[in-house]
Amino acid sequence: MIETKFITLKVNDEFITVSDGDRILAAINKSNKSVPTLCYDERIGPQGTCRMCLVEIKKGEKLEYVASCTYLAEEGLEVFTHSDSLIEYRKTMLELSLSEIRWDEDSMKQTELTNNEFAEAVKEYKPTDFFPKLLKREVANDPNPFIQRDYEKCIACYRCTNICNDWEQASAITVDGRGQESKIFSFFDNKLMESNCTFCGQCINTCPTGALSNKKIEKSVSKPETKTKTICPYCGVGCGIELISNGEKILGSTPDFDAPSLGSLCVKGQFASWDFVNSKERLTDPLLKNNKGEFEKVSWEKAYEVFSQKLNNSIDNHGPDSTVWWASARVVTEANYLLQKFARTVVGTNNIDNCSRT
Repeated sequence: MIETKFITLKVNDEFITVSDGDRILAAINKSNKSVPTLCYDERIGPQGTCRMCLVEIKKGEKLEYVASCTYLAEEGLEVFTHSDSLIEYRKTMLELSLSEIRWDEDSMKQTELTNNEFAEAVKEYKPTDFFPKLLKREVANDPNPFIQRDYEKCIACYRCTNICNDWEQASAITVDGRGQESKIFSFFDNKLMESNCTFCGQCINTCPTGALSNKKIEKSVSKPETKTKTICPYCGVGCGIELISNGEKILGSTPDFDAPSLGSLCVKGQFASWDFVNSKERLTDPLLKNNKGEFEKVSWEKAYEVFSQKLNNSIDNHGPDSTVWWASARVVTEANYLLQKFARTVVGTNNIDNCSRT
């Protein structure tokens, strides 16, 4: 077994211990302070392009400025995250970014339920936005039902293309053009439905400005939204999600990055893990066909009575294997266990299946 080596450094006079080989950013994240990371996603590693995570480090008497997402932590290193010069520097960097995008309070609120790192940085450093406005990138005319592509808010951090290409390995989007004329582009007429996109939604979850957002998330107009950690009900993998609700209805979902799935979801988990709850077609009462062949509501007692009669008749006349039992991925494991136990020990058949087995 390889023994893990630990090192200790100071972050704003706070002693922090991290593993040897960690970046300074890992130590900062363990401290009482945080720094903006507009180009960084831990799943794809350090990029060092936005420079918002720049910090001061002191080694002996020497003071340097380094990107905390790329610089390796060292024993005895002193790190300063919020000196006056760093605060002014980050403010200026945000002002430069604001000069190339469309940004306002309404714009920030529209995407605050997903990834709002840029909005948090704007709130903290309060840029005055005095730089001349540059030509903004275009909104992609893409009629897909899931992802809003508002590139007027794109700061060209390329987290979306990196997560799509390196993490998901879907290669559905790429960078087209150079400089301020660059844009995020999808092959085959820039339509995601015609590309390799699997609609995993990772581009939405990593975008720091909301240039990419979830079309299916509703905004609450009556009560504040809350998030509740749970498990996606669509298969047996057990990916973590956070349901967004306002106490009256479910408004949408976002990935749970604290879960073992690390925020990864398929299209069903990302955009439909909650949809069926609000469906108008969802059954709320037992239904039984009448003499005309039409479904009508009946009591639970009546439903149990008819079910029991038909089940016993089928077993008596054709044997236990004349029945088949379908369990559900949308109930708890214990309920599925009881159903398979009932099928095998009470009815006497192994004809039971569940999409969770896949």
